[in-house]
Amino acid sequence: MKELLVVVDMQADFVTGPLGTPEAEKLLPALLALLEGARERGAECVFTQDTHEADYLTTQEGMLLPVPHCIHNTAGWELLPGLRREGERVFEKPTFGSVALAQYAEQGGYDRVILCGVCTDICVVSNALLLKAFCPEAEICVAAGACAGTSPAAHDAALATMRSCQVVVL
Repeated sequence: MKELLVVVDMQADFVTGPLGTPEAEKLLPALLALLEGARERGAECVFTQDTHEADYLTTQEGMLLPVPHCIHNTAGWELLPGLRREGERVFEKPTFGSVALAQYAEQGGYDRVILCGVCTDICVVSNALLLKAFCPEAEICVAAGACAGTSPAAHDAALATMRSCQVVVL
């Protein structure tokens, strides 16, 4: 089985920074175990990286969420240390979901794609639904224990939404 593990937006600003949550900090052991297991199984591991520019507050997202975060080449934009290994691909994305990631998965012919990371109710669900659209015959999964939402209630609601769209919740 050809498998892809997608680690969504595990960046300082979403874990310990201005949009961080206690749940995001607590998910690290589960996420690291998931990464290690995927690597041991020979799965490919890739990462998304929320990427905004200095004009973020003038964008539609910035006007609706006026909290500067993940500004390109700042400390908060960086992926957390110890997650990504040399050679593992990163998809920078200026919006919630990455079409480039979905196209990559479609072209890669993966049988199973597993998502983890933050925020369950924004970027994880957006990428899961894009992957489902681009790879309708692949099993798209989300590792619930290795994800955190903007709140526990939002996390649960996103999991319910993904289940209703035939994303397997692990």
